[in-house]
Amino acid sequence: MSTYGPNPGDQSPYPPQNPGGYPPAPPPGQPQFGGGPPPNYLVWAILTTVLCCLPLGIVSIVFSSQVNSKWALGDAAGAQASSAKAKRFAIIGAIIGGAASVLLFVLSLLGAVNLQDIYGS
Repeated sequence: MSTYGPNPGDQSPYPPQNPGGYPPAPPPGQPQFGGGPPPNYLVWAILTTVLCCLPLGIVSIVFSSQVNSKWALGDAAGAQASSAKAKRFAIIGAIIGGAASVLLFVLSLLGAVNLQDIYGS
């Protein structure tokens, strides 16, 4: 049996704990949660910008670029919120871009829209 107490004669089988029984606080600038930062969805934001919907894609890129910087500053809640917003805007932009493409295709099949007028010959 080893001795863990503050005095040489103490025979406690348990190692000493921090005051109050809480683990030590992380160093400044480090998040208080385990693991890495939340996903930033930057690839999805770029693809949405290039392929689907430029305005919503740019908004998604802005929020996705905030994720890692907020995480590095210790703002885990802000990083989570920016991650969720980046994902939301990327999905909405992809849906709008896909719906516009399908609508344009259907209208061109019906003869209501001439794609040569839109894209040139």
